[in-house]
Amino acid sequence: MRDDPDNDLERDIVTCDWMSKKVIDHDSYAQNLYAAMCNNVFQKNDVWPRIADQYWSRSWRSAGGVIADIRQKGDYMDWYCSGMGGLALYDVQEGNEYMAKMKYVSEGTVTDEIRQDLFVIGWTVEPWPDTD
Repeated sequence: MRDDPDNDLERDIVTCDWMSKKVIDHDSYAQNLYAAMCNNVFQKNDVWPRIADQYWSRSWRSAGGVIADIRQKGDYMDWYCSGMGGLALYDVQEGNEYMAKMKYVSEGTVTDEIRQDLFVIGWTVEPWPDTD
């Protein structure tokens, strides 16, 4: 498995008007995309990247930075670890209905909407390869 600078998921999201708009306009979508970038790898849905075993991946911090860059607001810390600790359950207990409705997911989770949108722009999500 190796990263290839010619296959850049961030660039493809930024240059896709409708997808970058979803990241900018919807906090829960932005968080769900951040969470999907954590503990997963992404492969361009094309012949050569598959044959060459080329992937795109980011650390949790870097994934948070990708979202902040797309939104042109804040920094990686606004998203880093945003899916940790059962956020929605805590917020319901505390009466914060706004946060409970955000539908944040844990790092590594790929929602159906994110998976479908990535597929439409030519990418597939794969679990982090086993290194054993």
